Order: sequence, then structure tokens, then C-alpha cells
Amino acid sequence: MSNSSSISQFLLLPLADMRQLQLLHLWLFLGIFLSALLGNGLIISAVACDHHLHTPMHFFLLNLSLTDLGCICTTVPKAMHNSLWDTTTISYTGCAAQVFSFSFFMSAEFYLLTIMCYDRYVAICKPLHYGTLLGSRACAHMAAAAWASGFLYSLLHTSNTFSLPLCQGNALSQFFCEIPQILKLSCSHSYLREIGLLLVSACITSGCFIFIDFSYVQIFRAVLRIPSEQGRHKAFSMCLPHLAVVSLFVSTVMFAYLKPASISSPSLDLALSVIYAVVPPVLNPLIYSLRNQELKDALRKMMTGCFSAARTCQFSSNAPSHSQYDASMNPVTLNVVPVFPSTICVTPVLVPTYPTPPQSIPACPAPSRSLPGIAALSRSRPRTSGFKAEFHRRAREFSQARPGGPAIRGRGGSQGVPEGIQRGPMRGP
Repeated sequence: MSNSSSISQFLLLPLADMRQLQLLHLWLFLGIFLSALLGNGLIISAVACDHHLHTPMHFFLLNLSLTDLGCICTTVPKAMHNSLWDTTTISYTGCAAQVFSFSFFMSAEFYLLTIMCYDRYVAICKPLHYGTLLGSRACAHMAAAAWASGFLYSLLHTSNTFSLPLCQGNALSQFFCEIPQILKLSCSHSYLREIGLLLVSACITSGCFIFIDFSYVQIFRAVLRIPSEQGRHKAFSMCLPHLAVVSLFVSTVMFAYLKPASISSPSLDLALSVIYAVVPPVLNPLIYSLRNQELKDALRKMMTGCFSAARTCQFSSNAPSHSQYDASMNPVTLNVVPVFPSTICVTPVLVPTYPTPPQSIPACPAPSRSLPGIAALSRSRPRTSGFKAEFHRRAREFSQARPGGPAIRGRGGSQGVPEGIQRGPMRGP
């Protein structure tokens, strides 16, 4: 007969006896774990990043995804570790932490499912009061109440369970630490307090379950009174995913804890524990995303944006910059740019596979502050005053060579008027 003070570790139920089956269970649990992380992580990211999903329904869905991540991260990593290293032990402190975390996330998830049922009830049965009853402050208070109730529930049960003396050894008939399995190891006269707490918790859980049933009865009555088929389809698409999640969660938990002792066996207990502890975190994202068009559109937009950003970053990282030019990169295209009247600037375009151009072609200077700007280039153009002087000089020579022709003066003087043309009166400015 052993005492709880002398127990330093517990022995968990192995998933299989053969080494090959243990490795198979390892890969199976790894796939389930990664799928749950991916699905719930996508829902959390989509709801947090897309402002169209900042609604009470999606806010509670985000909290539900957090509880699913917490549940599967509490049980599955330790099971994979034991299957990989062919061991079944867990420390006393680790078992207490696992019991606390699993009870916390499971109870918070059930309370959140109850709140989500209330959200569906108000949205369908009392749509005009939806903004008043489910404002941002009210949603935050309800979510905080669910998390706080789960924390209080798990704290009371964990502290009470591990304060009991354990007289039946340290072997648990489960692949993770759980309160009913630990109670089986306690002395027969000392677990009545925990049984009382479990009964109180069962009453609270039954009250939540009755509230969910009553809400869905009212919801279905309201939906059947909707005249349009499109409205009924939209209402059912809002309610059916939540109803499926609640049914999966409650049915597996009730069957696992309330099944008759005559049909109890280690293999059946193991299968049921996998169903209610591992399967819901994987299926919940699929159930909620299948009939929620807004969530699917947000996920599609987010994934498309991520892929586009990744491709843009890849192309920008592969493109060479001006500072990466060295002797191994050769110019293949020559851009001719006039900089000065007597100079032609050749700009090489760098491609690393073509031969070097002739050295006689002047290359463009490196861009710097000393290069002439637009004003300097405009000043370097040939002025038109010399052209005008040459024109007047040739016209004067032509008039002198022509007998009797009019005299043409240079710039600034008066021009001669041909014969037969009278000068008109001067007009004022």
C-alpha cells in the first residue's frame, strides 16, 4: 500500500504493445496534431486579421479555437513522446499540470459552446435586440466569464484530487492523466469530497445542456416560420455547425464517464478518450468552415495574400541590385543617353551571361551629386543667337548684291520696307 507523498511518477496506458504499432500511433498522432494546429491557427488568424469577421459569432469561434488548441497541446505531445521513446511514465508534477490544463480547457470549451448557443438564439429569435444584447462589451464579459469559470473549476478539482492519499499504486488506465483515473487510485474512504465536487459540476453541466436544448427548440421553431427558403437555409447554416460540435462533444464525454462498468475495458476507454480529447479539436475547424461562407472567403483572401507576398519577396531577393555588380556580370544592352553636346553616354544593362562590350565606348558615370542635372543639361544646349546673326548677315549680303533691293539691318535696327508697300500708321501698345 503506497501513499501519495511517496509517489514521484505515474504509469500511463501505452497506446500499443508492439514497437511497430507504437511508431504507427506516433505518426498518426503527429498528423492529427499538425492538422489541429493548422486548422485552428488559420481560424484564429482569419478572425483576428479580417475586420469583416469582427462579429460576436466569430469572436466566440476564435475563443473556441484557442480552447481546442489548448486541449490537444495538453494530451497529444506527451503521448507522442512516450511512443517515440517507448516509455509510459509521467512525473507527479507533470500529471498535476496535465489534469489542471485539460480540465481548464475542456470546461472553458463547454461554457463557450453554451454562450455560442445563446448567440445563435438571439440572432435568430431576437434579431432586433442583437446589437444591444451582444455588444462588444457584453461579448468580452461573457468570454471572460467562461475562461474564469474554467479556471476556477480546474483549480478546485486539481487541488482536491491531488490532496487525496493514493493507496492503489500509480498505474493509470489512460494515455493521459485524468481525474476519474486518479480517483481509482485513492483510498476508498477519502474520495467523497471529490465525488461531491463532481456532482456539483455535473449539475452545472446539466444546466448548460438543458439551456442548449431549450435554445435550439426555440431556434428551430423560429426558423420554420421563416417564409423564404433562402432565409431558412442561412439560419440553418448558422446553427448546424454549432449543433454538430455540441453533439460530438457532449455525446462522447457522457458515454466515456457514464457508461456501465460491465462494458468497461482498457481498450474501450482508450478509444473513447481519443474520440473526445483528440478528435474534436481537429473536426471543429472543418465543421465551422464548411458552411460559413464569410470565413471561407477570409481564409481564401488571407492565403492568397500570403502567397503573393511570398512570391514578391522571392522575386525581389533574386533580383540583383546596383551594389551587387562585380566583374563577373557583363553588359549586354547599351542605352545611349545624350549628356553633353559632344559626348554620348552608354549605359550598360547587367546580365551575367554575355561578353563584355568594347572598351572604346565610354561608360556612364556612377550616379552622384556631382553629375549635372536638368538645368546643367539645358544650359549646355547650343543657343539660337548665333544662328540669328548668321541669318541676318547672309540676308544683308543678299540685299547688297541685289540692285535696288531694300536694306536689311541687323538685330535691333529698323528693317527696310520693299517698294510698293506703304508703312501704315503706328499703333499704340
